[in-house]
Amino acid sequence: MTQFEGVHPALGEALEKRGYSVLTPVQLAVLAPELRDADALVSAQTGSGKTVAFGLTLAPTLLDGAERFTSGGSPLALVVAPTRELALQVKRELEWLYASTGARVASCVGGMDMSTERKALSRGAHIVVGTPGRLRDHIERGSLDMRGLKAAVLDEADEMLDLGFRDDLEYILDAAPAERRTLMFSATVPRSIASLAKRFQRDAVRVATTAEESQHVDIEYRALTVAPNDRENAIINVLRYFEAQNALVFCGTRATVNHMTSRFSNRGFSVVALSGELSQKDRSHALQAMRDGRARVCIATDVAARGIDLPNLELVIHADMPRNKESLLHRSGRTGRAGRKGVSVLIVPHNWRKRTERLLQSARIEATWASPPSVKEIMQRDRERVLLDPALSAPLSEEERAFALELLDRHGAEQVAGALVRQHLAGQSAPEELLDQSQSDSKPRRHDDFNDGVWISLSVGSEDNAQPRWLLPLLCRAGHITKNEIGAIKIQKNETHVQLLAGCVSKFFKAIGPEGMVDKTIAVARLDKAPAGGGGFQDHAPGKKKPKKKKPPYSKDKSEGSSKPKVRQQLKLREGQDYGELNADMTPRKTAPDHSVVRKDASVVKKDASVVRKTDGKPDRKPAGFGNKDKTGKPGKKARPGKPDGRKPVKPAQKKGGGKQGATHLKRMTKP
Repeated sequence: MTQFEGVHPALGEALEKRGYSVLTPVQLAVLAPELRDADALVSAQTGSGKTVAFGLTLAPTLLDGAERFTSGGSPLALVVAPTRELALQVKRELEWLYASTGARVASCVGGMDMSTERKALSRGAHIVVGTPGRLRDHIERGSLDMRGLKAAVLDEADEMLDLGFRDDLEYILDAAPAERRTLMFSATVPRSIASLAKRFQRDAVRVATTAEESQHVDIEYRALTVAPNDRENAIINVLRYFEAQNALVFCGTRATVNHMTSRFSNRGFSVVALSGELSQKDRSHALQAMRDGRARVCIATDVAARGIDLPNLELVIHADMPRNKESLLHRSGRTGRAGRKGVSVLIVPHNWRKRTERLLQSARIEATWASPPSVKEIMQRDRERVLLDPALSAPLSEEERAFALELLDRHGAEQVAGALVRQHLAGQSAPEELLDQSQSDSKPRRHDDFNDGVWISLSVGSEDNAQPRWLLPLLCRAGHITKNEIGAIKIQKNETHVQLLAGCVSKFFKAIGPEGMVDKTIAVARLDKAPAGGGGFQDHAPGKKKPKKKKPPYSKDKSEGSSKPKVRQQLKLREGQDYGELNADMTPRKTAPDHSVVRKDASVVKKDASVVRKTDGKPDRKPAGFGNKDKTGKPGKKARPGKPDGRKPVKPAQKKGGGKQGATHLKRMTKP
C-alpha cells in the first residue's frame, strides 16, 4: 500500500522507487478531490514538479479504475511542450512514472525522423508527447488519430504563446474531441493564457501555487558588478570559485554562445553549447554529456534551455542580462529544483546596476551585491577543497598503508603532499586578474583630481559629429576605464582632446594595444601638454558643476545691447509703401495681429483671384491683398521684416497654350 494519499497504487510504487518521500505543493494541489476529471489552469514556478503533477492527475482519467493499460490503439492523452528538449524530458519522466502500468509513451518533435514517429504511432501509443509544429503535421497527414483522446495537457503554455505557437495550439485543440479533459500548466497567467483557457476549457478550476512573497526560496541570488570588458573573465572566475558539478551560462544570442564556447574550451573547461542552430542530435548529445559528467558547463540561449532539467545543476550564470523578470525566473529556475539548493549569479556591468536593481525589485528577489571572486579568493577556495577532500579522511587498507609508507620513505612527506596538491589542481583553469573597480566606483572624482591629468587626442572632431554621449562609452569599453576616470572633453573641428586621470593612463594605452585605436577609424595619441583653448568644450569631470551662463544686462533700448550692426536691424523701405508706425531706428513697430481682419482679407484674396481668371492671361505681379492695404482700403496682411509684402514675389505664369493656363497657375500661387 502506497503512502501517498490519492495517488494511483502503480504510480505510488514508482514514486517510492524514485526516492520520493513527500510531494511538492503543486503535486498535492492537483490531487484534490474537486480536480478529479476536471479541467484545470495551474500556475506554478519552474522546478516545482509540474511534470509529475499532471502525470499523477491524469492517471485516474486514463486508467479509469484499471490497474494496467490495455493494448494500445489511438492515443488517450496528448502533452504539448514548447521545445524539443522539454518534450523529450517529459517523455522520460512519464516513462518511469507509468512503468508499472504498461503505458506506451511516444514522442513527436521537430528534428527527428518523421517516419520513425509514424511507425510508433501506428503500433499504438497511450500517451503522445510533442511540440506544436510536429503534432500539427501528424494530424494533417492523418498519422495521429485524435478520436480517442481523453485528456490534453499544455506544458509551459505561456512560453508557447510567446514563441508564436498560438495558431498551432488552436488547431490541435480544435482537432481533439469536445468531451475531453484539458489541463494548462504555466509559470505565469497573462491575459493571452486566460483567453485561451476560456475558449478551450470548461469550468476550469484555477490552481495557483506560485509564491507571491518570495521567488525560488532554494536559490541564492548574487549580483556581481564588473567592467564592461571584464565580463568573460568574471565568468571564468565564478566557475573556478564554485567548481559546480553542472553549470549553465545564459547568453542573449547564438553568436555569443559560439564565442564563449570556443573561449572556455580553450581555457580547459569541459563545455558544450546549446542553441537553436544545432541539430536535434547535437542538442541531445550535449544534454547527455552534462548528465553523464563528461561536460560540466553548458552555454545556452533562453529558448534552447527552456524547461530542461539537469539533476546536478548547481550554478546558473547570466552572462547577458535577462530581458524581463519572467526570463530571469525561468533562467534561474533551472537550478534549485525539487528541494535542491542552487546559486544564480548575475554578471552586471557597472553601467547596468540601476536597471538590474529595478529588474530584481520587479521580480521580488533580494540579491547579494558584491565583486567577482579575485585570484586570492579562488586560491584560498582551492586550498579548502583539498583539505576537505574525503580521500584524506577515509581509512586506509593494509596495502594502501604499506605503499604510503614506502612513498614517505622514498620522497618525504613534503614532496608527497606537494604532488597531491599538483594532482588536485591539474587541468584547472588559472583564475583571471580582474580590473579593480572598487576605487573608481566607491566615490565620484573631484575636479581637483585632474590637476595632474594627462591629455590625449582623438582623430575625430565636430565635422565627424563627435559628441560626448558616444565618446564616453567608447573610451570606457576600449580602454577598460570608467567614466569617473575621464575629465574634460574638448571637441575641436578635426580632433577631440580628452583628459584622463594620471593613474589610469598606462592601463588605458595597454588596453587599446600598440596600434592605438579605440575604434576602426579613431586613433589615439598622447599629448605632451594641455591643449590650447578654442573649439567646443564640455567638462565631464565628476563633481564639477557646469558654470552658469551670465545673462546680458537689461536695457530698454534693445539696439544698444545688440552686437549686430545697426544696418542689419533697419529695413530697406520701398517707396509708396505704408509700414504703419516705426521705431526710432526705422524698424516697424510690432503690433498684435488682428485675426479677424486677416480672415476678411483672405476672402478678398479669393475674390480677387476669381477676377484674375477673367483677365487675358497677363496677371498683375502684385495681386490685391498682399500689401498692407488692398484696393478696398482695408488693412491687409502684416508685413514681415525684410519682405514688405509678407510673401515671396510671384513669378508671372509662362504662356503655354493661352492665357487661361497662366491665370490658373497664378490662382494656385496666390491661395492664402
